[in-house]
Amino acid sequence: MNRGVILYGPPAAGKDTVTERLTAIDPTYRLFARLKTGRGRTSGYRMTTPDHLDALEVAGGIIWRNQRYGATYVIDRHGLDQALTTGIPVLHMGQPDGVHAVTDATPTARWLVVYLWCPRDIAAHRIAERATGDTADRLTAWDQTPPVDADLTIDTATTDPQEAAHTIHHATGALTDTRTG
Repeated sequence: MNRGVILYGPPAAGKDTVTERLTAIDPTYRLFARLKTGRGRTSGYRMTTPDHLDALEVAGGIIWRNQRYGATYVIDRHGLDQALTTGIPVLHMGQPDGVHAVTDATPTARWLVVYLWCPRDIAAHRIAERATGDTADRLTAWDQTPPVDADLTIDTATTDPQEAAHTIHHATGALTDTRTG
């Protein structure tokens, strides 16, 4: 059975930190590296060109595309299918429509949707500590990220990342063949 985890939440909710802890618990968890064009960090992404994304779009190879922070981010069908067959992909998302797009595009996979959240003031502090120079944009994104119906909700301001990862790992192991995205 193919399984995956969607860590959904606003910027600075702890998606990177929880993913690191998950992969330490079990190396079959792997951050799904989205395709990316544009500015910003490159670590954790598969950098590509706008022309490549356009070609994927025409071929029906894009499951989800979003733009933020001067960049375009894509979850591609081939990459996600491969990730589902070689481990447990961990997707970072911040748009409810993206969650639905992923679960709808992979009907044979079992997805655990986890809503990671923290209060805005905590997020603002975490964003400032990153010193990426785009605090206002990230706080705008925080404001624009609505809650989502999730299998688990974890407040990362009150839950240790290791505890969050263990909770997610346990829930992922409990996914059954009768559960659909």
